[in-house]
Amino acid sequence: MEKIPLSVAIITKNEEENLRDCLQSVAFAAQIVVVDSASSDATPAIAAEFECDFYTESWHGFGPQKQIAIDRCSRPWVLVLDADERIPPETAEVIRKITADASSNANGFSFPRKNFFAGRWIRHAGWWPDRVVRLFRRRSGRMTQASVHEAVEVDGRIVELDVPIEHYTESSLSRVLQKIDKYSTLGAEEAFAAGKRSSPAAALFRAFLTFVQGYIFRLGFMDGRQGLTLAVTDSVNKYFKYAKLSELEEAGRGEACNQSSSRPDA
Repeated sequence: MEKIPLSVAIITKNEEENLRDCLQSVAFAAQIVVVDSASSDATPAIAAEFECDFYTESWHGFGPQKQIAIDRCSRPWVLVLDADERIPPETAEVIRKITADASSNANGFSFPRKNFFAGRWIRHAGWWPDRVVRLFRRRSGRMTQASVHEAVEVDGRIVELDVPIEHYTESSLSRVLQKIDKYSTLGAEEAFAAGKRSSPAAALFRAFLTFVQGYIFRLGFMDGRQGLTLAVTDSVNKYFKYAKLSELEEAGRGEACNQSSSRPDA
């Protein structure tokens, strides 16, 4: 297969279940960069099978970690992927044409993302088209520094493409709950740093609103049992994010009181 002037940037940690399919889908790229965070499974061995440029890096948050991978890319075009995402053949063909078109004045491209959960393509509740910017000229794009919900920023014109990226989300409920714990903590810390505040009652209200909006108003019920599960997990994630934010606020007040009482003039 003829390689194209494209670098693919991927971050990993224990992705042996996903990585091989991801790498096979981008085998047309001249360079694949994998930045790993101390995987204890077969992730490094799988990356070696595909002759990836493999680096080990301590965890810095999603945005900074992906930027580390981008900084190690050397080809004119960069494609950012998660290990549980795939580039289908029709999308690969469009990417091939983009990188070969010297007359294009676009610096970035966005894709609709087909999210699959428990074997079903989720088409409602905001899960489709779930458009994301992932392809850009190396000197024109960068990641935001957000620790969660990071995104690609591009200087210049961005073109919307019709061909998708496929995303195979975690379907094991036990691991979904582990991700909720991780992401809600990151989200709460980010919100706290931005000066946002919450309470247990506000967290419950946000969770209820999230469920009603996703499952009813945004037609999540049309995605069957998978749609119900996602509506519940989305609302649980929302509750814990804002409950943890309230917890951080309480801890901050307690620390401020302790510091005040320990001053000599108190």
